[in-house]
Amino acid sequence: MCRVLAYIGPEIPLESLLLKPDNSLVNQTLDPERHPLLQLAGWGFGAWGEHLLKPDEPLIYRRPMAAFYDDNADSLIPSLQASTLLAHVRAAAYDASTVLVDENCHPFSYRGTPWIVAQNGDLPSWKLLQRELLAHCTDEYLSQMRGNTDTELLYVLLLSLLEGDGDEDVQRAFERMLALVVEAMEKLDLVALVKLKMALVAPGRIVGVNVGAGHHGETWPEGDWQQLRKSGPGTDDFSLSMLLEPMYMLSGRNFEDYESSYDVDVTPVEEATSVVFASEPLTEECEDWTELEYGHIVFLARDGDTITRTVRRLDV
Repeated sequence: MCRVLAYIGPEIPLESLLLKPDNSLVNQTLDPERHPLLQLAGWGFGAWGEHLLKPDEPLIYRRPMAAFYDDNADSLIPSLQASTLLAHVRAAAYDASTVLVDENCHPFSYRGTPWIVAQNGDLPSWKLLQRELLAHCTDEYLSQMRGNTDTELLYVLLLSLLEGDGDEDVQRAFERMLALVVEAMEKLDLVALVKLKMALVAPGRIVGVNVGAGHHGETWPEGDWQQLRKSGPGTDDFSLSMLLEPMYMLSGRNFEDYESSYDVDVTPVEEATSVVFASEPLTEECEDWTELEYGHIVFLARDGDTITRTVRRLDV
């Protein structure tokens, strides 16, 4: 799977999030701690900041190459700062079927919505599943689709299902999206393991989702992901472990004081001023990170100088 990093908090230099830490998102292209493959299929980020010329619009940057090969990174990123960020490095199959173009890199951003999206996930046979899923997609978002990835199709479907931008609206849309995916797989006899580990981001808001379906289409598969991981890459148990693995959050204060790491002064969430949502713990003190367990959704928001966090079990 890919790697995701989202941040909300005081405006800070983007290089503090993307370049300077030893285990920065760019470095995870070569050495992701909890994924067996290199992340070579592209990378990108979306950012909002009070000092950008268009502070109400996301600044989107995407390149279809491994992040450490991007000669723009060291010249562009140090000139930027942001208070909301969603960044991503893309993993894909190591074969000629993978299309490496800007349009297939995350995050995806459309007109008519405050939300941008990136994910660590996989929707097998998504091209065939479109037979069923496109019926639930609106022209407003279908007309903006430019790439050929499962994530962009899911983005179109999710936006089409949203009835509003409130937390309850977003949760219902995710629940309905997974239900439609499972129904389509069953109808077309294409049942397979599905991973939907998504970050949906708008100014001052992060919605993190950790959900999917097992090898037989079950939405609550059983197993201990750490034990399943021991089976090794290429096995069904290893694939299931990647689905059941948590995603991670770190909240606290004074993130800007730790320029070369993802450290913060760890506090209870009600005292925090910033939060990071990521695919894996990014500091050595893993116990400081809060887990988003499989089957759950988290709503993170910046309210003035404080952070709010709400975690709910999805009805799937």
